[in-house]
Amino acid sequence: MAIEIKSNQEQASTMTDFAQRRTMMVDTQVRPNDVTSYPVIEAMLNVPREEFVPDALRDVAYTGENIPLGHGRVELEPRTLGRLLESLDIQTSDFVLHLGCGYGYASAVIARIAEGVVAVEQDPDMASAAQARLTDAEIFNVAVTQGDMAAGWPGQAPYDAILIGGAIETLPDAVAEQLREGGRIAAVFVENQLGIARIGHKLDGRINWRYAFNAFAPVLPGFNRTPSFAL
Repeated sequence: MAIEIKSNQEQASTMTDFAQRRTMMVDTQVRPNDVTSYPVIEAMLNVPREEFVPDALRDVAYTGENIPLGHGRVELEPRTLGRLLESLDIQTSDFVLHLGCGYGYASAVIARIAEGVVAVEQDPDMASAAQARLTDAEIFNVAVTQGDMAAGWPGQAPYDAILIGGAIETLPDAVAEQLREGGRIAAVFVENQLGIARIGHKLDGRINWRYAFNAFAPVLPGFNRTPSFAL
């Protein structure tokens, strides 16, 4: 089998090309969709999205669509992620829970803004890939954990903010309980086959949701509504 070896010049050209695509992504997909937060824009300009998708999809890393990660999972399209993060208003002192981290891209973006991130991924291969890619990118304030996403990660709770990296039909009580009082949570709800992004604020122990914008993503495992049966 032939091994392709790229010269230093070719590698530099490839990196420059991806950097240009990253800038175009922010300028044409993120900023025009009401994302004005400097920390969010700065993070998305600097995190190499192509490093956090399956290797075969690096060339389409900057398209304005959800990127399939396998097993019915996706990396959220840039405008959806940008708007969710804008709405979460993550601060430099915040500790964030990211459920369904996939290959780690959104966790890497959040890590440039927040104090620290706990990233939970149910799929063992994805969790391993996320940890390896975050380490390669020298991002060390993200702890990747492999486990049931619908259970959250209570060991480090409460969290100042929670991002759910996919759609949900219902929010498990276990996750809601891990959000601190006054904290924020962002998720895409699927209702009647429509996707609606909502931002929740926890007040007096209850999460109050408000409409943010329309979006779509597949429902994460464990976040489906349990069917009710009537006799």
